[in-house]
Amino acid sequence: MRRELHRRGLRYRINHPGLPGRPDIALTKAKVAVFVDGCFWHRCPEHGTTPRNNRDWWVAKLNRNVVRDRTKDAALAELGWIAVHVWEHETVTDAADRVETIWRKRIMSRFAGSRSARTTRRGPGTD
Repeated sequence: MRRELHRRGLRYRINHPGLPGRPDIALTKAKVAVFVDGCFWHRCPEHGTTPRNNRDWWVAKLNRNVVRDRTKDAALAELGWIAVHVWEHETVTDAADRVETIWRKRIMSRFAGSRSARTTRRGPGTD
């Protein structure tokens, strides 16, 4: 995933310590935090399973993981970041496409409000 994002020209920090949840990939310019979630640990609706032994303990444990994910997403949102969760079973290309699309939208909206984007340059003879 990191290699593919880098190949596409996106620059990032890994496990950014200053952000809630220490995102796997932090695209700081656009404030996009990417988490690559394991199907088992984060209760993937397609591939998540629950062990048969000690089932109640595992259900509680895995549910706490999901609650913690939502809590860190909310904390990131309060800081102006968007959290993107990628499942481990997703193809690298599909996941990178999704992340890049979000990154581009955030970059465009960020610069659309800047002064340089609002002013038009006038060339000679355009009086």
